[in-house]
Amino acid sequence: MTTLDQPLAARFARIALGHVGREYPHKLDHVMEGDGDVLSPRTLHPCFFGSYDWHSCVHGWWTLLTLRRRFPDMAEAAQIAALAEQTFTADNLATELAYAQRPASRGFERPYGWGWLLYLHHEAARHGEPWAARMEPLARHFAAAMRDYLAILTYPITVGTHYNTAFALVLAREWAEARDPELLAAIDRWSLQAFAERTDYRGWEPGGDEFLSPSLIVALLMSRVMEAERFAEWFDAFLPADRIAEIFTPATVSDRSDGKVAHLDGLNLSRAWCLRTIADALGPHQRAEDLRDHADRHLQAALPHVAGDYMGEHWLASFALLALLPSRHP
Repeated sequence: MTTLDQPLAARFARIALGHVGREYPHKLDHVMEGDGDVLSPRTLHPCFFGSYDWHSCVHGWWTLLTLRRRFPDMAEAAQIAALAEQTFTADNLATELAYAQRPASRGFERPYGWGWLLYLHHEAARHGEPWAARMEPLARHFAAAMRDYLAILTYPITVGTHYNTAFALVLAREWAEARDPELLAAIDRWSLQAFAERTDYRGWEPGGDEFLSPSLIVALLMSRVMEAERFAEWFDAFLPADRIAEIFTPATVSDRSDGKVAHLDGLNLSRAWCLRTIADALGPHQRAEDLRDHADRHLQAALPHVAGDYMGEHWLASFALLALLPSRHP
């Protein structure tokens, strides 16, 4: 199986450095309440104006900081640090926070961007630099928003795109473990209520524009929420062994210049991440090696396509990195 070594890390870093500061093309998630709100991406989001959209820029930065920490001797590490210091200033982050606090921004990037921002702050805190302290008010804003959101979210959203609830909770939960007991408890309580009694998954996967597996991302979340023995029992009941081969063959990507169709490369990468992480959570379970084999096939199908067309290049390295990092405390 492919491993994350320094040459591959440097390649991913160069890809992300090529887009986190690239303002256009850009797809805004922006509610305008008047002519004065017609502003450029860089004006609205001085930290996260690149990478085609806000959330991709956030996780592009997560990619860069993660690679810098894990490979501090690569040539790109100094460039990442210098750009982070230039980007994550107090003024820039205050502008990002003020935007998020607008009443019209209540649904801004919910929940996908929220989860990624918390995950970025979680990574920034590992660097011994002032970036995390400057970023913390924005992270705390989204943590509070996530708690409020779970309080009104009666049903999980299980599509395989940005609105998926379980994916955002996986990221937010890791941030909350050491920082926010209230959010951690809310995530675990909500997840158990939403998914603990679900059995014999029979959904149709994949959808034609999905980058997440609705079933596997739920299973990954539950592997974090449940104790190991309980999770193994739940997983066997939720996704019986005969369903794995039936559903989870690498997706075919017919046109990588189409942003929605290109999501399927991300699906292959996120499936690899989920399958490997679930296998690790199962421990010496009879299904673990089969899951790892499926993970490797998905990773190999997508890894050659992380760069090439901007519709995938502006985000896929983040999902490749998820698939290659250790399953816990990456």
